[in-house]
Amino acid sequence: MKKVLVICTHNSSRSQMAEGLINGLLGDRVRAFSAGTEVTQVSPHAIRAMSEIGIDISHHMSKVVDQFIDETFDLVVTVCDSANESCPVFPGAGKRLHKGFTDPNSAPPDERYRRFCQIRDEIRTWVESELPGLLGL
Repeated sequence: MKKVLVICTHNSSRSQMAEGLINGLLGDRVRAFSAGTEVTQVSPHAIRAMSEIGIDISHHMSKVVDQFIDETFDLVVTVCDSANESCPVFPGAGKRLHKGFTDPNSAPPDERYRRFCQIRDEIRTWVESELPGLLGL
């Protein structure tokens, strides 16, 4: 089983959705985890957007990347520019990749949930089309 760590600054939205999508779509071959450079809480918008496609992340907790520092991963992916800059190297990474996605929280309040769904779909496309090849699946 391949292991993937997805890192974003707050571990509240993009990295949480990526963890849920990887485990939901590739869980028979890949085990995904997510973490942040800062700990916050999982966004209710992310939970709702994922539940709409049948993936439950309501039990997810925001975690700090230091919790995983002694583990090895086949792939470590940063999904926001800030995390990419603050975490350019991960000691246990077989491969290291930056795949930036727009922060859905940057959308105006009346458009925010729609933006979460859009980013969820972008991450899903990446997970389905690119991630298997990156992991040699």
